[in-house]
Amino acid sequence: MFSGGNIKPTAWAELKGSSKYPTVHGTVNFYDTYGGTILVLQIEGIPDEIIKDSSGFLGFHIHEGNSCTGNQEDPFADAGQHYNPAGNSHPDHAGDLPPVLVNSGFAWSAVFTARFYPEEIIGKTVILHGKPDDFYSQPSGNAGEKIACGEIKAYLN
Repeated sequence: MFSGGNIKPTAWAELKGSSKYPTVHGTVNFYDTYGGTILVLQIEGIPDEIIKDSSGFLGFHIHEGNSCTGNQEDPFADAGQHYNPAGNSHPDHAGDLPPVLVNSGFAWSAVFTARFYPEEIIGKTVILHGKPDDFYSQPSGNAGEKIACGEIKAYLN
């Protein structure tokens, strides 16, 4: 697995599934790089029914809220909407990211984005959705329920 070599991430998040999807867990590391951020994510325990319903592609976004708490209807309601400091339409939110491809319950991905630096998203949340983002529907791409959430924290040595 990619570990970033000797480079330490600037920020990270531990993803945990909702009570409906307790097997989902993983990590997302955010590396500061010239012109933006490299995200490296590893997620395990994605249930077969989610994979089947989504054709193996899941929406993945940075959200503006600072907590992976919520209510009975939406266990991660406090994660808020997509991170969007410029007030753009979807899919041009700073927090809009490429979909995650799931294989046998497991996903690994690395992506570069120039939409934010890691320092800007510390204190925000990262959400894994149960369906793919359609990159069209407003305000957030019709990506389905939030199945996992992680609070983005500064990486401490």
